[in-house]
Amino acid sequence: MNDANQADQRLDLVRCLGSMEAIAIVVGTIIGSGIFLVPKAMALNVGTPEKVLVLWVAGGLLSLFGALTYAELAAALPHAGGEYVYLREAYGPLWSFLYGWTQFWVARSGTIATLATAFSYYLANFFPFMEKALLQIPYPIGPKGGPLVITAGQIFSMALIFLLAWVNYLGVKLGGRIQAQVTALKIGLILALVIAAAALGAGSAENLRSSIPAVGGVSGWVAAMVAVLWAYDGWNSVNMVGGEVENPQRNIPRALILGTLIVAALYLLANLVYFFVLSTAEVASSDRVAAAAARRFMGAAGGDAVSLAAMVSIFAALNGSLLSGARVPFAMARDGFFFTSFARVHPQRRTPSFSILLLSSWAALLTLSGRYEELYTYVIFASWILYGMTTASVFILRRKRPDLPRPYRTLGYPVVPAVFVGLALFLVLVTLWNSPRESIMGLALVAAGGPFFAYWKRKRGFSKPFSSPG
Repeated sequence: MNDANQADQRLDLVRCLGSMEAIAIVVGTIIGSGIFLVPKAMALNVGTPEKVLVLWVAGGLLSLFGALTYAELAAALPHAGGEYVYLREAYGPLWSFLYGWTQFWVARSGTIATLATAFSYYLANFFPFMEKALLQIPYPIGPKGGPLVITAGQIFSMALIFLLAWVNYLGVKLGGRIQAQVTALKIGLILALVIAAAALGAGSAENLRSSIPAVGGVSGWVAAMVAVLWAYDGWNSVNMVGGEVENPQRNIPRALILGTLIVAALYLLANLVYFFVLSTAEVASSDRVAAAAARRFMGAAGGDAVSLAAMVSIFAALNGSLLSGARVPFAMARDGFFFTSFARVHPQRRTPSFSILLLSSWAALLTLSGRYEELYTYVIFASWILYGMTTASVFILRRKRPDLPRPYRTLGYPVVPAVFVGLALFLVLVTLWNSPRESIMGLALVAAGGPFFAYWKRKRGFSKPFSSPG
C-alpha cells in the first residue's frame, strides 16, 4: 500500500451532521414505498380498519422500543457503523463481522436496489417506455432462473443509485442537507394528502367500519405485523453515521425518538385517510392504495400527485440508505475485517469514498440482475436475529462495561429492551416455522461469511487492538 492510501486511512470522518439532518435520516429512511403499498397486505390478513390501525400503533411502539434502546447504545458508542460497533463490543468480532457481511452483500444493498426499482416503477406512470425491454440475455441468470431481461427502468435505477452515490461521495454535509430538504418535502406531501381528503370531503365514516373475510388468527396477525415492521424499518440508520453527527450523545437519541414518533403519526394519518376514502374491500384490492384514495377525491390528477409523492419519498429513503449503509463496511475495514480500501477517507471530502462507490456498484448490479428481492427475502430472518442480539447488547454492556459513559439511558429499562428482544425472537421462530426454506437459505448466506472472517482474522493478527472509527 502506498503512503497516500495509508494517510487516507488515518483520516477520521468529520462530525458535521446537525440535529435536523439526523432526524431527517431517521424519517426519510423509514418512509419509503411501504406506506403506499403495505395497507393492502394488512387488510387481507386482518380484515378491518380498526385492526389495521391497531397494528400501525403496535408497530410504532415496538419500533420506538428499539429506538429507545439503540439511543443508549449510540450515546455510549457514537462511532461509524452503528450495530457493527455494538455487536463487536458486546459479543466480539465474529458477530459484528457477520452483521456487516450481511449488510453489505444483501441487506443494505438489497434495500438500495429495491428502492431504486420502486422509484422507476412509479416513474413509469409518467414515462411508460421505462418498462420497455431493451435487451434479453438468453441465459438462466435472471429472476427464478429465467433469462435476464434488461429494461429502460433498470438502467434508470442504476443511474439514480450512482447519482446519489456521487452526491454522498462529495460530502456527508451535502448528503445530509439533501436528506433534510427532501424529507421535509415528503412530510409536506403526505400532510397535503391528508388535508385534501378532509377538505374535499370525499369519504365516509362508514368505510372505517367496513370489513372483509381475512386470513385472521395468529398467522394473519403475524403476517400483517411483518408488513408493518417492514414499513417502519430504517429507524436505526442514523446509528450507522454516529461518527459524523454533531454532539452525538444528545442528537442521536433525539433523532431516534423524535424521528420514530413523527413517522408513526404520519403513518396513522395516512391510513385514516385510506380507510375514510376507501372501503376495506377497495383497500384490499388496490396495489397502490394511496393513488386509489387520491383519485377518489382528486380525479386522475390525484393518482399522478401520489406517484410524485411516492417518488419523493423513495428518493429520500434511497439517499438515506446510501449515506448510512456505506459506514458499515468502512467500520469493518478500520478494524481490519474487510478489504483495506474500504477504510479510506477522502482527504478533501472526508467521506468513506471507496465504501460509498463499491456499495452503490454492488447495489446497481443487484438491480440489473433482478436478484435483490430473492436475496432480501432470504436474509430478513437472519437480520432479525442480529437486531435482537443488538438490542440485547444493552443488557450485556451494562454488566460487561459498567464504566462506559451513558449520557442517555434507555427509558423503561429493562422492560423496553426485553419486549423488543422478545418480539425479535417471536418473529424469528414464526418465520422459521412458516418459511423454513427461505430461513435456512438466509442463515446460509450469513454463515458464508464465516470463512472470510477467519481469513481476515488471521490477516489482521490477533493482537491488533480495535479502532473506534469515526
